[in-house]
Amino acid sequence: MAEWVYEARTRAGEVQTGIIEADSKEAVQSRLRARQLNPVKIKKKGRQLSLAFGTGIDAKELVIFTRQFATMIDAGLPLVQCLDILSSRGENKALNTILKDVKDYVEQGGTFSDGLARHPKLFDELFVNLIRAGEMGGILDTILNRLAGYIEKRVKLARQVRGAMVYPVAIFFVAMIVVVVMLAWVIPSFKGMFAEFGAADSLPALTQLVIAASEGFISNIHWIILASAALVFGATWFYRQPAGKHFVHRALLVLPILGPVIRKVSVARFTRTLGTLLSAGVPILDALDVVSKSAGNVVVEAAIQKTSDKIREGRTMAEPLMETNVFPPMVVQMIGVGEQTGALDTMLNKIADFYEEEVDIAVAALTSLLEPLMMVFIGGIVGTILIAMYLPIFSIAGKVKAE
Repeated sequence: MAEWVYEARTRAGEVQTGIIEADSKEAVQSRLRARQLNPVKIKKKGRQLSLAFGTGIDAKELVIFTRQFATMIDAGLPLVQCLDILSSRGENKALNTILKDVKDYVEQGGTFSDGLARHPKLFDELFVNLIRAGEMGGILDTILNRLAGYIEKRVKLARQVRGAMVYPVAIFFVAMIVVVVMLAWVIPSFKGMFAEFGAADSLPALTQLVIAASEGFISNIHWIILASAALVFGATWFYRQPAGKHFVHRALLVLPILGPVIRKVSVARFTRTLGTLLSAGVPILDALDVVSKSAGNVVVEAAIQKTSDKIREGRTMAEPLMETNVFPPMVVQMIGVGEQTGALDTMLNKIADFYEEEVDIAVAALTSLLEPLMMVFIGGIVGTILIAMYLPIFSIAGKVKAE
């Protein structure tokens, strides 16, 4: 018997994990259902070769592999031959190694989707579930092309959000470096110059305040470093707690400027992923389980999981989605229309197209708003310090001229 690592949900929605010894994955599913648990994820325990995007394989290479594979399958080449060609001629050695492992697994009698599932850090549940649906429906080439398009849109969306955040974060850190340099080196130099000219006792109030801040910074630098480290450690620890992560993710959704952008990104990701899964023929409950894990926000994840539980009770999707107060009313209404007309997957993809365009507009507006704000922020700090340092110079120059 092999050992299987499982993740399952109780009827109350609680997640349980553990290890079961069984002959097959189906046996594990049967035993979990006998215990009134709904299987979410089942994996064979053991050593697995897996690589993430950050360890040598990026999304662009995954898209190229997916499209090449789709072309070969559409041309009628056998699955094993496709894997053999792609694993031997690819430029990325890490991807070649994974594809060879998948090819060996398929040659031993396993399915292509199960072979991909052995490498969860590269081929996530969405990828594996879509491939499995393509295998069952005999439309693997179509599914592969859809996957490639989905990955491209997902990467574009993530790049837009990162692009909007990189600029203000970079400006903020540059501002902090400039302030530290001024407090630690520039201001003490001016202070020494003022003392040489005998003006240390008659400095303007603003200059005295800035010099006092510099002296306080230098004398307490070790405490400032310790406090900063403690703050970072405390914030990291708090975020890793379930309640802390829920608090942060909830706050992100309601922030005055950034919140609407994050909400639109969540809607676009949810509708695009769910629409892609449903278009491939994945059952809605299985699709919602996959979508909830890729939501990227625990508040959105909980809302999707709650919706899934209500659908199990016989309700439609639109009503419980509205009750969560996470998704905009317009989105919920369009989903309701899609359910009534039997074209939910088409409607979801249309919503995703609309919100991806909205994200484009929102990110551009956010960037245009943050740029002047950050410049005013930096200019205000640096300008105040410079004014404070140059005010005494004018009085010193006047005294020198009078003499």
